[in-house]
Amino acid sequence: MQRIAQVARLRPELREEYLALHREVWPGVEAALRAAHIRKYSIYLHGDLLFAYYEYHGADFAADLEGIIKADPETQRWWTFTDPCQVPWPDSADGSRWSDLPEIWHLSDEPRV
Repeated sequence: MQRIAQVARLRPELREEYLALHREVWPGVEAALRAAHIRKYSIYLHGDLLFAYYEYHGADFAADLEGIIKADPETQRWWTFTDPCQVPWPDSADGSRWSDLPEIWHLSDEPRV
């Protein structure tokens, strides 16, 4: 399992639109995420900072991202609504609004010996 955390910035003038979209995420978008082995996906908001966390439970993240999520027509349509609401970070990958954060610590289920 791989834990992934990301940040993006929300355009203040499109805040309500973005929040409304996420109050009722389209079932097809959620189905594509599940098919790509993504679990426990959450997005948090602090001011205009978006913070996302999810867990990937598959074997080939890049392949699942490209072959399932990015290839899904409903997800592509979803992005036509959500992408304009976000401001990409300077270090975001081409075409992405989100910047990956390195994990620096994690409390495991088992204490260290």
